[in-house]
Amino acid sequence: MNNDHNRRRRTTVAVSLAAVLALTATACGDDGTAAAGEEGSGKGTITFWDNNGGVRTAIWQEIIKDFEAKNPDIKVTYVPIPSEDVQSKYDTAIAGGGLPDVGGVGAAYLANIVAQDALEPVGDRIEDSALKGKLVPSMVASVKSAGGRGDEMYSVPTSASNGTLYYRTDLFKAAGLDAPTTWAKFYEAATKLTDAKNNKFGYTIRGGAGSIAQALDAMYGQSGITSFWNGDKTTVNDSKNVAALEKYVGLFKRTTPEADVNNDFKKMVAQFDTGTIGMLSHNLGSYTDHVKALGKDKFAGIPNPVGDSGTRVQVSNPVDGLGLFKSSKNKAAAWKFIEFAVSHESNSKWNESAGAIPANTDAAADPWMNEAEATKLGAKALTDGSTKIVELPYYLPDWNKISKAENEPNFQKVLLGAMTAKEFLDTLAEQLNEAQAEWNEQNKS
Repeated sequence: MNNDHNRRRRTTVAVSLAAVLALTATACGDDGTAAAGEEGSGKGTITFWDNNGGVRTAIWQEIIKDFEAKNPDIKVTYVPIPSEDVQSKYDTAIAGGGLPDVGGVGAAYLANIVAQDALEPVGDRIEDSALKGKLVPSMVASVKSAGGRGDEMYSVPTSASNGTLYYRTDLFKAAGLDAPTTWAKFYEAATKLTDAKNNKFGYTIRGGAGSIAQALDAMYGQSGITSFWNGDKTTVNDSKNVAALEKYVGLFKRTTPEADVNNDFKKMVAQFDTGTIGMLSHNLGSYTDHVKALGKDKFAGIPNPVGDSGTRVQVSNPVDGLGLFKSSKNKAAAWKFIEFAVSHESNSKWNESAGAIPANTDAAADPWMNEAEATKLGAKALTDGSTKIVELPYYLPDWNKISKAENEPNFQKVLLGAMTAKEFLDTLAEQLNEAQAEWNEQNKS
């Protein structure tokens, strides 16, 4: 393994003293009441990092207010961290000190944090709490797998999402188009709804932050390949996937805005909600944004289109969760907060706001789930056997680094014609195969 790969494998990052001090200022705080051992007194102040700060700030502040009303001896310091910055913030705090007591931890970077020994196992705590038997089994299995440590859990699942194709029903109706329930209808609509001279486009593609998982979703959805691995070799550069990605990126500038090369999810959602974009691929997390902007009559959200084989294939979306950090001096109070946040009422409230699928089984049965059509269809697709799920290797500690820092710039090169789809996928495959081999070696029994 060369020095570049060795540097990439390191699970800590070099940070400036100023960055460390800035994070430390908002870290694991208590007011001196947590001196009763590492579990603490169960009172005092705890710090919570929201891993989608800004987007979910309002609902978390509401839940924190409810929690503090029922637990007047505990105060929660809320720190919003933008989703695109959260892994680097955790890496920085692990390297230099200043981790929170509780933090939002997505499955995509869970293994990286576990590998750095920063999180407390939570399986036994769940067994001894009101959450026992109240968590959706598939989400429990997902976070266990993502942690990369066998049957141990390192986060308490809060929600799940899945890839969703949103489309403007009003524009489809005006153009005489069928809903994009198949890939053939998707491509037909992308072309027919485009009038570039009048700034009308059939689709908006994600070329900036977060582009890789979305591209993989479109790729596997079309190719019909249903497994990420063939033995210990990835299928990402299978010839069917190469052809599918070539077709997908062929939409760029032809049926999408040219500025899409830098699109993150916030820019895509804003374009779809305020402009004349016909279709948007995102996930359930933006459903409520579309409702607020467009109302329920001008758009709909459906799972991935069905492929030529008649099967719907989607890549897995990372389950979100809450982690309890080992460095916390007041784990007792921190755990009370986690329990409260994932309880029926709070979990239902949070997921209704986010348009996501609740992890609490009681919350998943609440009436609002039937009213949020995209969420209802997404939950059904994940549970009724109609969809084949390609499980992404979140258990690899380097998954998030490979899929983001090392390949988002390459995907932009593909869009701009500076790299072929095959070159891009071959590079990605080489990195993934190496990471898998290293993981296998480290986890030999």
